[in-house]
Amino acid sequence: MKLGIVGLPNVGKSTLFNAITQAGAESANYPFCTIEPNVGVVAVPDERLNVLKELNNAKKIVPTAIEFCDIAGLVRGASKGEGLGNKFLSHIREVDAIVHVVRCFEDSNVVHVDGSVDPIRDIDTINLELILSDIEILDRRIVKTTKALKSDKSLAGELEMLNAIAATLAESKSVRTMDFTEEEQEFVNSLNLLTSKPVIYAANVSEDDLADEGANNEYVARVREFAASENAEVVVVCAQIEAEISELESDEEKKEFLETLGLEQSGLDKLIQSSYSLLGLMSFLTAGEQEVRAWTIKVGTKAPQAAGKIHSDIERGFIRAEIVNYDDLVECGSVANAREKGLVRLEGKDYVMQNGDVVNFRFNV
Repeated sequence: MKLGIVGLPNVGKSTLFNAITQAGAESANYPFCTIEPNVGVVAVPDERLNVLKELNNAKKIVPTAIEFCDIAGLVRGASKGEGLGNKFLSHIREVDAIVHVVRCFEDSNVVHVDGSVDPIRDIDTINLELILSDIEILDRRIVKTTKALKSDKSLAGELEMLNAIAATLAESKSVRTMDFTEEEQEFVNSLNLLTSKPVIYAANVSEDDLADEGANNEYVARVREFAASENAEVVVVCAQIEAEISELESDEEKKEFLETLGLEQSGLDKLIQSSYSLLGLMSFLTAGEQEVRAWTIKVGTKAPQAAGKIHSDIERGFIRAEIVNYDDLVECGSVANAREKGLVRLEGKDYVMQNGDVVNFRFNV
């Protein structure tokens, strides 16, 4: 899974990126300090892996991962190439979802590209550039499909869909605000439009506003209202606090630091949870003496396709999935004990995987 971090210059994008990936992207108080997209791979926190490692006396754990891509600050006119905009927009097309960092704090020492803090104006600035870029792509597709329609009448439905999307964009609305059938959504996904990508708005607040999730922050309230109108999610973060957390070495130190701030989770944890929810993802687990591992799949994935995440041969030769629920396994203490209690199941090709399934795939190739 690849998430692209976007936003206007100086809203805290690179600071947040550095904190959650510890990748050291340059961060400075001026636009375009990030020219190429910096990429960092982050392990998804999953306490279940540590528990299973102890149960199986495993040599190592392998968590699933998310790739974060820090895309340079967009500015007004990006769709026409302003501030190297076209290059940055092409980077956004490569991600699965967008983390749109929005400044929701006042600080006279941090210059705002438009001179004042206004999160909705900032969101509109970015969204307009994405919309204009989509319009350009859609216009070309409409011309191409209109020509092809003369010899292939079956394209009439496709052209109607393209025109409906174009009409929505013309009203300065994102494609993600539209409702589609499952079949229509597949077609929309094939267009790879920027404004059809799922979005998490990361409301970057000061430390004072973090403990209560920005409940008393007027800027955050406005971001939440806007996000609700386009089926997007909002995560309240403090990039500066995330930077401090990233400097701590042990998980215990991080936990203690969060507790002193009255927090249960870091901003990274909240972002990961929201991204899983937004993209309809979950994890199943495999456990043995060599390793304990988490695998990310789409909600609704059937057993053979889940097996294919491990290796295509396992999917091709799939026979059965030997499954035990994680909580049942922990309670029993071992697979052998769980089997004695009848809690280990054999599932076939039609079994829909559940979050937290601990699986051993039987296959033959």
